[in-house]
Amino acid sequence: MAQISVHEPDVALSDPTLVEGLPGVGLVGKITADHLVETFEMTHYATCHCEGLPDIAIYHENDPDITGAVRLYADSDRDLLVLQSDVPVSPNAAEEFAGCLTGWIREHDALPLYLSGRPTDPDDDRATYGVATGEAGDILAAHDIAPPDERGAISGPTGALLYEASRQDVDALGVIVEASGRFPDPAAAKTLIETAIEPITGLTVETDTLLEQAEEIRATRQQLARRMQQAQEESSKAEPVGMYQ
Repeated sequence: MAQISVHEPDVALSDPTLVEGLPGVGLVGKITADHLVETFEMTHYATCHCEGLPDIAIYHENDPDITGAVRLYADSDRDLLVLQSDVPVSPNAAEEFAGCLTGWIREHDALPLYLSGRPTDPDDDRATYGVATGEAGDILAAHDIAPPDERGAISGPTGALLYEASRQDVDALGVIVEASGRFPDPAAAKTLIETAIEPITGLTVETDTLLEQAEEIRATRQQLARRMQQAQEESSKAEPVGMYQ
């Protein structure tokens, strides 16, 4: 049965922002979500049991307990939720997963912030762009997050989540950042946090360690990155679409 199982019902949230961290291009969402959870020492709040997600047990360093693969973490003081995933979501499961999560988001009056990388050969300046559903476009304008400069598509589960938000008339934000299409990209995650997550949430997030630990982050995420390259159709990414494609 598709559901979100809440483990910590006493955690109080009021119109929270939900930052999505599914694996995709440059693993920008994954790196961002992991960094937020670790930096704020967030509470394991809920587990996603949506149709199509793999039934696997995840174990963690210095912890005997196991968890599901796709989890929600919460910080009541910051009114923040983070979706953390240790596996790519199969394209065959994207529609069911999007419907499952979007229904829960709607019930809990959360504002989802979906993250996607646009594959490029990045330099020090990583451009970011914003898209929105419902009335959330006003939030992008208020924080000077520009719309994309060309026509394109967001694929994978992140694209499915944005499309489902549009279908259900849920306000949602999508932020696209230029990122490496070959390697985990902590610099792109840093850009996402500084240009979008901080201004939208009003939070201050320490990001220097993302660059200081860049090699360590790349090494620990490399196996997942290889899996993403072997199955590109599972990857959430934003890419240009020609006028007649």
